[in-house]
Amino acid sequence: MRRFAPMILAAFALLAGACEKKTQPAPSGQGAPGGQAAQQAAGGGTPAAGDTIVLGEVGSLTGAQATFGVSTRNGVDLAIKEANEAGGVKGKKLKVIVYDDQGKPEEAAQAVTRLITQDKVVLILGEVASSNSLAMAEKAQAAGVPMITPSSTNPSVTQKGEYIFRVCFIDPFQGFVMAKFARENLKADRVAILQDNKSAYSIGLTDVFTAKFKEMGGAIVTTQSYSQGDTNFRAQLTAIKKVKPQAIYVPGYYNDVGIVARQAREMGVTVPLMGGDGWDSEKLFELAGNSLDGSYFSNHYSPSNPEPKVQKFISDYKAAYGGVPDALAALGYDAAKVAIAALERAKDLSGPAVRDAIAQTKDFPGVAGTITLDQDRNAVKSAAILQIENGTTKFVTTINP
Repeated sequence: MRRFAPMILAAFALLAGACEKKTQPAPSGQGAPGGQAAQQAAGGGTPAAGDTIVLGEVGSLTGAQATFGVSTRNGVDLAIKEANEAGGVKGKKLKVIVYDDQGKPEEAAQAVTRLITQDKVVLILGEVASSNSLAMAEKAQAAGVPMITPSSTNPSVTQKGEYIFRVCFIDPFQGFVMAKFARENLKADRVAILQDNKSAYSIGLTDVFTAKFKEMGGAIVTTQSYSQGDTNFRAQLTAIKKVKPQAIYVPGYYNDVGIVARQAREMGVTVPLMGGDGWDSEKLFELAGNSLDGSYFSNHYSPSNPEPKVQKFISDYKAAYGGVPDALAALGYDAAKVAIAALERAKDLSGPAVRDAIAQTKDFPGVAGTITLDQDRNAVKSAAILQIENGTTKFVTTINP
């Protein structure tokens, strides 16, 4: 029993302070999957049993992509807090149990199993990374528990079954968006690619970008690979430099891309880099410095969007967490809002009833775009192209489906 003591103590501490705003990753407990679980009641305390609807969330609160998990959790918590302050759902308060998967698929699978078998959640939110969502989706589908990923863009995620949904666009669209932008806006004929060969996200974007760019008359002059966590990209960049591309597509995550950009500029590679939503993190600029100035990436929303609902979300997020929300926060908020609306519509809280209610989502006014779920449970929505200048982003254009 000793190894469970930290989790029990943490649980009592969290119950006492559940109303406090959370700006740091939740504490870990040894009794959790991978020793990195966090259990928290979002939105103002834990109501008595029977008066609570329990949701689950899995994210990378620690590890290489920790900013993804923390931003998503903050967005989810803000939506849950708003719902509880408005009276909850069906007269019940909402509670979210959160587990940290450290950015690892095997930990994500363990965490979602625990949410289903021990915590008895009615719905699961997560993950951000497609590789982790794929590991989770298999478990959720088998158990008949609905799962909504805020931001996993690999098409295979929702193909796991009818209980798996997403509120973001998918890689075939995102890959098309950047291929179109490279050809029509940058007027690029020759592009090189540097992909993460262990990431379903990166490989999926590479495949679609390659196909679409070629269809539009462009040429892929070389495709180089690395593995997530690598710190030396000079061999790949040397090979890329030799073939003289007009731009380089780097569909990876911010923690790798920042280092790639810095090393590319050190080696005299000056052409624009291009990427996807995996770039979206303040940490990107800490790693890259000004090395990404003049580069572009596709994303789900822009904080400069003047729409009142977007600006209200940004204002509320700043008040709660002290910073401008990134796209991961916006998508976490939207995923939770879609879930809450579906729980309200559902005839009961059984898996099939909640699943059917989520599937009915149409023209939902999200802060990261209007969401309509198609027959494959994917969100149909536009993408924004952002340009990096002086360590910040500016909106360039929107590309519609």
